[in-house]
Amino acid sequence: MISSLIAFVLGVAGADADAGTPRLDYVGSYTWTSPDPHLGGMSAIEIGDDGRDFVALSDRGYIVSGTLERKDGAVSGIAAGALEPLRDIKGAPVTRKWSDAEGLARTPDGRLFISFEARHRLWAYEAAGSRAMPMPVNPAFRELQPNSGLEALAIGPDGTLYALPERSGKLERPFPVYRFAKGRWDSLLSIPRRGEHLPVGADFGPDGKFYLLERHFTGIFGFSTRVRRFTLGPDGFTDEEVLLQTWTGRHDNLEGIAVWADREGTIRVTMLSDDNFHFLQRTELVDYRLSE
Repeated sequence: MISSLIAFVLGVAGADADAGTPRLDYVGSYTWTSPDPHLGGMSAIEIGDDGRDFVALSDRGYIVSGTLERKDGAVSGIAAGALEPLRDIKGAPVTRKWSDAEGLARTPDGRLFISFEARHRLWAYEAAGSRAMPMPVNPAFRELQPNSGLEALAIGPDGTLYALPERSGKLERPFPVYRFAKGRWDSLLSIPRRGEHLPVGADFGPDGKFYLLERHFTGIFGFSTRVRRFTLGPDGFTDEEVLLQTWTGRHDNLEGIAVWADREGTIRVTMLSDDNFHFLQRTELVDYRLSE
């Protein structure tokens, strides 16, 4: 009850924050509907520099690409192809026990990296629909909980991958950040845990900073969303800023985040929800604008 009240107060206060305080201002929301039975469970999204070209991922092992239509900066429509099954290392559609895809990162040349939960691993793809290329497994992955694995995945400006599990194990324990560069993993970095919000998505913005999407599920009251921003330097993740924390129920179960800049250079944040294929939830795209 107390955490929900705090989230509510912070969500409302965000609109009235001092002009010099970095914050995310709400732009708009759009509910994505389709006759395609595979649309749902959306867990990650990548958006191009123009704010329109996108690739999105479902935790049922499907991937889709298309174009976002925008009006006044907010998504107003979607032109997308069919959701296609992810392929395994043999080129066959992934089976159910291997399909829990959660994190997505895309390189400038279109290569994709996908992190999976339950069977904790990363696979690389030359393009959506191509055969998976296995990547080295960090021994630390063996200690991850079955349903709280590699939720957030982001690729840095130099091509280094950063993966975060959904849980740290204890409220006072930082979230480990697994880093993959030059063919090797390390577990030297971490991000402080603040309360009950858990990592579900991440992205590097045009400003070179690391944006972390977190959510807190409060049961029948719904979800609270939080976005934190960090500077990544020689000392790890520093300069922590809370850009957004919504009251419970403000949005659906936001799990995917994409950070981009509009023509004026203003940073935009687009988030995508996982409806859990539940009739009371929705696949929602939410847009925010950064004010500093």
